[in-house]
Amino acid sequence: MGTKSIRVSEETYEGLFEVAGKLQAELKRPVSVDEAIRILIDEFKPNQISDLAGRWDASDEEIKKIKESLADGWKRWS
Repeated sequence: MGTKSIRVSEETYEGLFEVAGKLQAELKRPVSVDEAIRILIDEFKPNQISDLAGRWDASDEEIKKIKESLADGWKRWS
């Protein structure tokens, strides 16, 4: 695996080290800045559909359309 360089502001640079320090204290082991960035990225990647629960503010009409679409899809799939 190769490495890449990126430019970040001084504020971001300091923030990354703060995050790495907090993770190190929480995990009780050394945490590199690279690992801290990967952990931050993983926090924003949903791993399961349930991770998205409560994040979408849908109207009753939108929910009805979604349910109808799912029901139609299940009928065609069976």
